[in-house]
Amino acid sequence: MTANISYLTDMDGVLIKEGDMIPGADRFLGELSANGIEYMVLTNNSIYTQRDLSARLHSTGLDIPPERIWTSATATAHFLKAQVKEGTAYVVGESGLTTSLHTAGWILTDSSPEFVVLGETRTYSFEAITTAINLILGGARFICTNPDVTGPSPQGILPATGAVAALITAATGAEPYYIGKPNPVMMRSALNTIGAHSENTVMIGDRMDTDIKAGLEAGMRTVLVRSGISDDAEIRRFPFRPTSVINSIADLTDIWHDPFGDGSFNDNGEE
Repeated sequence: MTANISYLTDMDGVLIKEGDMIPGADRFLGELSANGIEYMVLTNNSIYTQRDLSARLHSTGLDIPPERIWTSATATAHFLKAQVKEGTAYVVGESGLTTSLHTAGWILTDSSPEFVVLGETRTYSFEAITTAINLILGGARFICTNPDVTGPSPQGILPATGAVAALITAATGAEPYYIGKPNPVMMRSALNTIGAHSENTVMIGDRMDTDIKAGLEAGMRTVLVRSGISDDAEIRRFPFRPTSVINSIADLTDIWHDPFGDGSFNDNGEE
């Protein structure tokens, strides 16, 4: 039985889509759990805490423990704690980000913070953005949870972290450091959390520009699913390729132990 193979998987477009579970996602994750396969679910969404997302996923029929969810907010807190064990930050974002930083032992303040940390929120405040700009001009370092410029809503697209970061950069001249996908830093922190190695890990995603790029740069083999936003035409636009392309996560349900069907992961989970 495979012991060392591990999986990182994106959430939206791979496990759920528009609030509904993608058929086969529950069976795939169930196989991983039943066979002791390490995995982590990744999302660039920094709004919600791991517990919040676990509850939301449960309502779709997916039972994923909070500790199996790695958000750009938790990755950002992990990164900052590695840089400065207990620092200070001014945060523009929601509870997913503030909770992660508090848990990491950080102090949130608008009084001479070491960092300005920008995450996603549905209620970006002009006052908060102005404060962030002036703190950065005063010497605070600029960190962003993820580079996504837009997000979906029932009314259409919404400006997201990357778009607001561009506004702040225009006002300050300071370029942020982005933690979330496609930065492989997020992937590596997730791998470290589950004790996995990139050589024996597969990244599953629905986006070439984030999931597949990040997996590739982190040294993993990659699986692109067509159940999200990418199709064959989208794949051809990029100069790199995923290791494998499948229709949906359901296609991995029966081959989780040998995802590429070539024996590249043997019964010991080794190449």
